[in-house]
Amino acid sequence: MTNSPLFAVIGGSGLYKMPGLSGITEHQVDTPFGKPSSPILQGEIQGQTILFLARHGQGHFINPSEVNYRANIYALKSLGVNRVISINACGSLREDFKPGDLVIPDQIFDMTKGRVNTFFEEGLVAHIGTADPYCPDLSTHLYRALKKGSANVHKHGVLVIVEGPRFSTRAESNTFRSWGMSIIGMTAAPEAFLAREAELCYASIAHITDYDVWHTKEEAVSVEMVLKIIAQNTAHAQDAITVLAEKPPQIERSCGCLSALDGAIITKPDVISKEAQKKLNLLVSKYLED
Repeated sequence: MTNSPLFAVIGGSGLYKMPGLSGITEHQVDTPFGKPSSPILQGEIQGQTILFLARHGQGHFINPSEVNYRANIYALKSLGVNRVISINACGSLREDFKPGDLVIPDQIFDMTKGRVNTFFEEGLVAHIGTADPYCPDLSTHLYRALKKGSANVHKHGVLVIVEGPRFSTRAESNTFRSWGMSIIGMTAAPEAFLAREAELCYASIAHITDYDVWHTKEEAVSVEMVLKIIAQNTAHAQDAITVLAEKPPQIERSCGCLSALDGAIITKPDVISKEAQKKLNLLVSKYLED
């Protein structure tokens, strides 16, 4: 790769079909955690290299709990990515967050049950800090880029992640509302936590597609409703990507994401097996060097 990627975008496969994207090539990547969801596409916008990964596979055949989140994040890291922009379809749990709006969430409440949520296992333990799971620096840049367009954008929100693939019951939806959750989705966890372990800046554009099932005066969420809003809002995400490419965020990152593993590895170096160190070398080499 001639130029380091400005950032990677994880979302639907239609995102890369955007005006101004040229020189599209494809990366077939393998990782110690298996293959990512799809080939990783590379293109240029305004002279900047951008990578695109279809989270659910090209054609959307991988359900939220079956996504190989570790392989996706590891593959992007191996291609030199430092920043990840995640595109998430979400339901609203607030009256003022309307279908068609966009949210830059700043918190996650993880309700998933069966997903592997860490790179650190099998003899190498790290306790990563995730008090603020989204990169504040990248989130601010993303918010400003979106505000240059015509979309209604909200800067803060708590995203509760459920296992899926089913939608919520009304009892669940109303409980999440009573807890103060803002939006509900199925894919930001463990993706955001793995990005932190990989020391990547991570921010999200949440597309509000519906009012989940709590709103008795609105139609309950359906696949048709979700797809319709995503199609309408894709252009807003593409415009924001173009704006960020025109005026890239500062290369020097002061957010702390770059050093998230500093002090987090608790396993003593002399008991880490060669296999474990080799598997995670991309992530930990700078902390385990003699």
